Amino acid sequence: MPATPHIEKHFTSSETIRDVVIGMSDGLTVPFALAAGLSGAIGASNIVVTAGLAEIAAGSIAMGLGGYLAARSDAEHYLSERAREEREIKEIPAAEEAEIALIFESYGLSTEQSKPVVAALRKNPTAWVDFMMRFELGLEEPDPKRALRSALTIAFAYIAGGFIPLSAYLVIASARTALYVSVVMTLIALAVFGYVKGTFTGAKPLRSAIQTVLIGGIAAAVAFAIARAIG
Repeated sequence: MPATPHIEKHFTSSETIRDVVIGMSDGLTVPFALAAGLSGAIGASNIVVTAGLAEIAAGSIAMGLGGYLAARSDAEHYLSERAREEREIKEIPAAEEAEIALIFESYGLSTEQSKPVVAALRKNPTAWVDFMMRFELGLEEPDPKRALRSALTIAFAYIAGGFIPLSAYLVIASARTALYVSVVMTLIALAVFGYVKGTFTGAKPLRSAIQTVLIGGIAAAVAFAIARAIG
């Protein structure tokens, strides 16, 4: 009988999901807190909408810029560490070879067993540096387009999240009435977002949904309390 081919499926977009989580989570909680804080002092929804739109614009730019700078920092750190490893295999190759042996020893291989690999890496400096970057430092070469993609992903996720709690104020004239609708919509959005996130990341979707609602709800409540206290 023909053997069934073994096909492995791995989730490889964890960085993108992380960016969506960062943007969406803040987008759901911060504009909600601002709108909710204003609702107690302002009766008309149009003022809340104006303030909310301004916050979404400013917040998405700030969050996107933060994501861009973080990704650029990761890339710069990788290049700096790689340059250091390239210098070390030229200047102190014996020490680097000893480090390779220690790495294999952590996997249960003896020095004698690791010698052929050490010898092979010695003949290929690029592969040697790649090996040290991954197994000694735990660093993967970042995608050169990562910074811009991260910035855009976080910014658009923030905008998408921000419009959910604000949408109630767009259709309901009374700010206080819109607040109650906004609370329900935000909680539902957090639950759906958590469920989808769990599905993509391999976590239990229902558990992820509950955690997201609890964490996001608490964050929104605290932010709302601070906004009301200040106002």
